[in-house]
Amino acid sequence: MRQLLKAASVCVVFMILGACSSGDDDAPTGTGHGVYMLVDTSGTYTRELKKAQHIINVTLTKLYPGDSFAVARIDTGSFSEKDIVAKVSFDDRPSMANHQKRLFKEEIDKFVRTVKPASYTDITGGILQAVEYLNEKNPRRKTILIFSDLKEDLEKGYIRNIEFKLRHFSVIALNVTKLNTDNINPQEYLTRVEEWQARVESAGGTWGVINDMDQLADKFLN
Repeated sequence: MRQLLKAASVCVVFMILGACSSGDDDAPTGTGHGVYMLVDTSGTYTRELKKAQHIINVTLTKLYPGDSFAVARIDTGSFSEKDIVAKVSFDDRPSMANHQKRLFKEEIDKFVRTVKPASYTDITGGILQAVEYLNEKNPRRKTILIFSDLKEDLEKGYIRNIEFKLRHFSVIALNVTKLNTDNINPQEYLTRVEEWQARVESAGGTWGVINDMDQLADKFLN
């Protein structure tokens, strides 16, 4: 019994030091918060980009030195680094981090001014790219923001029947606007949201839908 108690005490000490397994082998070992935001640029959804710009600016104010942030467009084939509009890992020095935020904002402003509508909407590819990016950064918290109506439209030949791996990820859909067809049949909207929720949660992630940006700032970015 003494040996068991001694072993347990040793394990507690090592857990405090981070050297004793907690039973979650793939838990993030890094620090800080990593946020990857996907922005739908298909068709008429480009009219919503001013809202996306506002969300990005709010997110910048909520991130700190040591955090990471990337914004990527959702287009025809989104599983590609070329779709990343801006990315940054903030310096530990607050003054330098603030400078990085200003440069990041300038890149986003330019993107909003010059972006052209995409013909297709590869949301799945965008999420796969987001997972790859955040896993490389390995922050303690991993958040994927999806600014989209969640209507995926793939070009012929693109294969996206791939299971996500989203354990330890939070996936939040933003500004999920209703399509014209949703007004005729609201069940289409509900089904679309429920299907994405099922894909995320079956992959081990947590899911949320937010259209009130104050809730995003208060609940997920603090």
